[in-house]
Amino acid sequence: MNARQTFKELLRREKLLVAPGCFDGLSARLVEEAGFAAAYLSGGAVARSMGIPDIGLVTMSEVIERAAHVVSAIKIPVIADADTGYGNATNLVRTVREFERVGVAAIHIEDQITPKRCGHLDGKEVISLAEMEKKLEAAIASRSDPAFGIIARTDARGVHGFDDAIRRAKAFAKLGVDAIFVEAPQSEAELAEIPRQLPGIPLLVNVFKGGKTPMLPVERLEQMGYRIAIYPSETQRAGIHAMRRVLALLKRAGTTEAMDETLTTFKERDKIVGLDDWQELERRYLAVSNEKP
Repeated sequence: MNARQTFKELLRREKLLVAPGCFDGLSARLVEEAGFAAAYLSGGAVARSMGIPDIGLVTMSEVIERAAHVVSAIKIPVIADADTGYGNATNLVRTVREFERVGVAAIHIEDQITPKRCGHLDGKEVISLAEMEKKLEAAIASRSDPAFGIIARTDARGVHGFDDAIRRAKAFAKLGVDAIFVEAPQSEAELAEIPRQLPGIPLLVNVFKGGKTPMLPVERLEQMGYRIAIYPSETQRAGIHAMRRVLALLKRAGTTEAMDETLTTFKERDKIVGLDDWQELERRYLAVSNEKP
């Protein structure tokens, strides 16, 4: 099976698919190396890796380029954040085609206005239900591979309340999307209510510390009925913390020797990115170039 078919099979299980966040090829390789069955290309993490906040400043072409890097680096399925589709329904058609072209297994599309904001920031606005339905219809119709996953996200909880978010999610489910993502439920009771209101369709939950949603263990989320859990921030938060530590030490001591045992070795760093494989290709195909004429 290819990555998209694998993703669809994973959704059929009565088990939670945990997809840690990545934002480039290196972080994606680490997710795969850790043994996870899928990776999540976080739009917020991509934005922050560019040194800008997650408030709709990143363009589609920039995210597509990053998605291509991530997909080419790993074999496991990649679920990508496609924001609002970067515009209206016709913009979304091109967005679907581009994510599909670079090999992403699934995307989620949200009902915020363009430009969007992080789902756990205040000041969001959402488009009408009717407009979002048309956008999802366009997304479903424009995919050339039926295995390409379309995940419908609603941000209405933080704008119009929980009941409207559920109403929208039910409408999205009727369109035939592959999964539903109700963003930013604000209590454990709301988290538990979403699967009760939406039986029979895979549900995605966004898990990270510091947002509006309680951070529950994977076992509890699986028991509630969720089928995908994305962890968009953990890898990047860990990276920021570690880089700050080593940079502070270098600034203070003029050397990083005191932290050397906690740092990845030179050899291990190159192993992660597959240097041995590339050197084998060099030995196999470039040896003739070293022969004398």
